[in-house]
Amino acid sequence: MRKIVFGCTSLFFLGSIVLFVLSVGWVIRAQTGPASLGLFQDHSDVGTTLHVGSAQYDSAQHAYTLTGSGENMWFTSDAFQFAWKQVSGDIALTAELAFPEKGGNAHRKAVLMIRQSLDADSAYADVALHGDGLTSLQYRDAEGAITHEIQSNLSAPHRLRIEKRGDFIYVFLAAVAGQALRPSGASIKLPLQGSFYVGIGVCSHDKDVVEKAVFTNVDLAPPAVSAAPPVLYSTLERVDIASTDRRVVYTDASHFEAPNWTHDGASFLFNREGHILRLPVDGGTPTTIDTGTAIHCNNDHGISPDAQWLAISDGSQPDHKSSVYVMAIGGGTPRRVTQNSPSYWHGWSPDGKTLAFTGQRNGEFDIYTIPFAGGDETRLTTAKGLDDGPEYSPDGKYIYFNSERTGHMQIWRMHADGTAQEQITFDDYNNWFPHISPDSKWMVFLSYGNDVVGHPPNKDVQLRIMNVSGGKIDGAITVLAKLFGGQGTMNVPSWSPDSSKVALVSYELLPAEDAEIK
Repeated sequence: MRKIVFGCTSLFFLGSIVLFVLSVGWVIRAQTGPASLGLFQDHSDVGTTLHVGSAQYDSAQHAYTLTGSGENMWFTSDAFQFAWKQVSGDIALTAELAFPEKGGNAHRKAVLMIRQSLDADSAYADVALHGDGLTSLQYRDAEGAITHEIQSNLSAPHRLRIEKRGDFIYVFLAAVAGQALRPSGASIKLPLQGSFYVGIGVCSHDKDVVEKAVFTNVDLAPPAVSAAPPVLYSTLERVDIASTDRRVVYTDASHFEAPNWTHDGASFLFNREGHILRLPVDGGTPTTIDTGTAIHCNNDHGISPDAQWLAISDGSQPDHKSSVYVMAIGGGTPRRVTQNSPSYWHGWSPDGKTLAFTGQRNGEFDIYTIPFAGGDETRLTTAKGLDDGPEYSPDGKYIYFNSERTGHMQIWRMHADGTAQEQITFDDYNNWFPHISPDSKWMVFLSYGNDVVGHPPNKDVQLRIMNVSGGKIDGAITVLAKLFGGQGTMNVPSWSPDSSKVALVSYELLPAEDAEIK
């Protein structure tokens, strides 16, 4: 038998061949695995599912088919099938979504998702197409938190997009094939740490059923970067106080503010570019109310208890200072009520005979009242510092307002004659514009962080709510909504007549490229 001896050089050569073969094998596996899922790295069931899901990519059709079960993607945990890629930085995911099989649960969901982790209770945001066509921005803003949603006013859109820019998540929709994607009005702040997951998912909304969803024309890439100034979008929304779910009513690339909800529940009134507009409560195209020569209306306007009159605050007079006027609700010639200015309307007594307003006199902003018919104004507050936002309680006993007399802005109230002034919020927020529900049970108000001075626009703010049933203050405050807004979000009374919802305006600052995405 011949003994074969390998020298050092031979061993090195042989080892190199082995390493080359192994490395080639690794490269083949690394390319073959991810390539089978196209743009995505892997797929898995998230949370507890009774049936193992699947994900397939058809490279010829550029289509992804996901199957999955899962009881829900809601509350504090999720259960669904997810095809994902781990990324960092800004990202946008766009696709057309469909359920190829008819029937199924109306709440089944196909989603485009951005998620911090693969844990069932992870922070996340998605744009979800439901089986019945409902399309929503759903989100959990912290690990283990409750899921919330902002419903779109567009049902079953043709194409959907979720986009992360910095700490903000935006949703874009195209109603039909060939239409550019446009801002939906739904957005949230969701800070994510380090790398995170982006992908597509399906949930049957029935733990015993497997559902199928198809995703076509999928695009995954960082969003466009622009040096141009951002475009401001305003969105009128309504929020349900029981569920805290929000719904987009109307969005536009313009600046509008301060919705009133008409007493018949049919319309919203808001101000834009110096005019007062009316919008059907389910959306559509707003129409301008004739306000005569008052063409510089600001965001302090409201409807009389008998729904026959509209109070406006307008600066069309030569000194350009705001004064309070009243006019017929359907439009007409305004009648000036306050002779001194600046004056800003905020409240109407339940009997319709008295207006409450904020006036600046001798450098001080205070709360005043004045007869609807006209006459002398009565000063109700005299404390140093800004007092603002007066609004009557439905029984006429109290006027609620905000005041900075104790250091930063808090909510106060007093008897309608100005006596017995008392502070009712005590926290580190700056709290503005209290609004009492028609049934007298709730007070909703706007809260800024303690570092914000005044009530500026384009800030992270919260709408918060407190029980004030029977005039009693229990001190418990809960968050109704978190949004990007501030000035213009909720300056005036905006409760629905049945006390179940509140109207608000949120804002987005978007790059010009996001106005229409092909």
